[in-house]
Amino acid sequence: MLETGASVATVAELPYSKAYVGGRVRIVLAVAEASGIDEPHQIKPEARISTEYVELTRRYFAELGIPVKIFLSYGATEAKVPSIVDAVVEVTDTGSTLRRHGLKIIDTILESPTLLVANAAAFEDPVKRQAMEELKILIMGAIDARGKVLMKLNVPADRLDAVLAELPSMRAPTVSKLADEAFYAVESVVPRASVNVLIPRLKGIGATDILELPISKIVE
Repeated sequence: MLETGASVATVAELPYSKAYVGGRVRIVLAVAEASGIDEPHQIKPEARISTEYVELTRRYFAELGIPVKIFLSYGATEAKVPSIVDAVVEVTDTGSTLRRHGLKIIDTILESPTLLVANAAAFEDPVKRQAMEELKILIMGAIDARGKVLMKLNVPADRLDAVLAELPSMRAPTVSKLADEAFYAVESVVPRASVNVLIPRLKGIGATDILELPISKIVE
């Protein structure tokens, strides 16, 4: 949007990046590790800059007061340094791809979340706006589910309180009696990152028949 100057309505900020949930992407200026350049003002006049973001790059170097030659890149931008260009302006989550190509980041031009956007006029139409809100619910549900799993387990009645004390949940675990009334069935949505620690702990307390299941969407 900043590159083209587009006028749009923001429907939602999506807490998502390739690297991790909740991340933001960056547009960065990067040079060869061996270039000896550590700061943007060290870029020489008439340096060759490759990027997919021509207008952002033009405005950035205009503010620095450095005249440069900007070339539109159609992909594999990071592979062009230093043989074809002197620096790149590229989008990155973690910088790992740039580092693999022997580049280092010397400045961040901007940071941005992932946004769900809409045509501004369509956003004002109640019928279209409702469809957008429904789409937003489904997308957010899928994103929210990325970091969680459903755990199902059986618990002896005398160990139920101990298991519930250890079991994370969104609001509260679901508990129901089995046909064998000496046992309870327990279900809970838990953080994916904690599962490998949580399962042995629950097993040690007395939980049995523990299942870990993927979740497609969570709509609260």
